Amino acid sequence: MLVLTETASSAGCDLLERRFTAAGYSVTFPRPEQRGERGAMIVSRLETRPLETGVTYLPHRAVGVTVDSDEGPVDVIGLYVPSRDATEVKTERKRNFLQECRHRLLDGEGDAMRLVLGDFNVLEPGHVPRYRFFSPFEYEFYNWFGAAGYEDAFRHLHPEELDYSWVGRTGDGYRYDHAHVSGRLADRLTACSYVHEPRTMPDRLTDHSALAVGLAITATQPLQVSDPHHEPEPVPALF
Repeated sequence: MLVLTETASSAGCDLLERRFTAAGYSVTFPRPEQRGERGAMIVSRLETRPLETGVTYLPHRAVGVTVDSDEGPVDVIGLYVPSRDATEVKTERKRNFLQECRHRLLDGEGDAMRLVLGDFNVLEPGHVPRYRFFSPFEYEFYNWFGAAGYEDAFRHLHPEELDYSWVGRTGDGYRYDHAHVSGRLADRLTACSYVHEPRTMPDRLTDHSALAVGLAITATQPLQVSDPHHEPEPVPALF
């Protein structure tokens, strides 16, 4: 399963949706209505059901699906949190989205099997190095996950490791991209690591590293898919 962030109503994202759909994948992509706005897309090799995240403010930035496993349904929610600068408009936009997520997203307590991941544009409170630019409301969003029964998948497996998903022009690293798993899924984590090639290769795809998560659960409804690199040949028709 792929969770893509910073997607848009663009030729490139339309191509991704078309190719993956034609190859048999399940694609969930609520297009942002406003020109220049960004969101999230989920591409799955497993059969999915729509999942209402409950987020009504910038809802295209909170995309959810449910897949079936041998242990029950697993919810996957992809988030693309707005970035900001020092302006009041962008700060309030980010604050409002984070507040909406905290109030609307389902928690990770009890028997729930739930994974929330994406580009959060926030840092953990103990991030090294420490940056003065970030405000309490941004750290509060990270802390909300722990209070709601989630665990930071990367920190669960790598308590002391320093790694970054975005690096500025001056070489300063930021761990902006996160995956949080419900308590029941934490014990099933087999891997969580940053994949830097999409950001560092010569013809880079993005300015963010990817985040790969492995879980020891078995999917029960895989789809029959083909290589999305190639558009399928049209079937000849006789007239």
